[in-house]
Amino acid sequence: MIRVALVDDQALMRAGFRALLDAEDDLEVVGEAADGQQGLALVRAQRPDVALVDVQMPVMSGIEATRRIAADPELSGVRVLILTNYGLDEYVFEALRAGASGFLLKDTEPADLLQAIEVVARGEALLSPSVTRTLIGEFVARPPDRATAPGLECLTRREREVTALAARGLTNEEIAAHMVVSPFTAKTHISRAMTKLGARDRAQLVVFAYESGLVTARGGTQWRRAKIGE
Repeated sequence: MIRVALVDDQALMRAGFRALLDAEDDLEVVGEAADGQQGLALVRAQRPDVALVDVQMPVMSGIEATRRIAADPELSGVRVLILTNYGLDEYVFEALRAGASGFLLKDTEPADLLQAIEVVARGEALLSPSVTRTLIGEFVARPPDRATAPGLECLTRREREVTALAARGLTNEEIAAHMVVSPFTAKTHISRAMTKLGARDRAQLVVFAYESGLVTARGGTQWRRAKIGE
């Protein structure tokens, strides 16, 4: 059973999400909140597996609520899936930096939303296809933000290599084939890189790779998958 918290300032939107989730045998809605502050209190009280969090809300934004959830060791088991009406903008970068494990537009198909909840609950990372395509385009236009990027000097050569390949959108199997190692070895290198850089999940690892300048997106380069937690 996957326990889900709904955090959105639109009552009609929450009702729609609840109706969709309540129809699933393996999903349980543990509570609703109408702003970020209420959402943070709800998450602290219920410790859900996944929190569906809107970006723009009164009192406290979804970004700030996500940041506080990610910073609380007692909430380390909670995964945040950001939902928004807007296309890609600064919210995506802020949400991923804050610790969100996923980012979907509200016009996502119901089946895709249900799958996203399952993916994020497993500890993987997910971004909608339209977001991932534009995300790389944004990185192309931006110089590396070395002032805020983590110190990649702590990574071994192999760990840098797998981090760069992950940022290109390769799965563990594809990384393993590229490096001529086993998928388990590739996964181990990625896990170690995430630990050293303090990345909650693979989504943050990819952001770190671009912000540090370890990877620079080439013109026309796009992630080939929406799911980057494989």
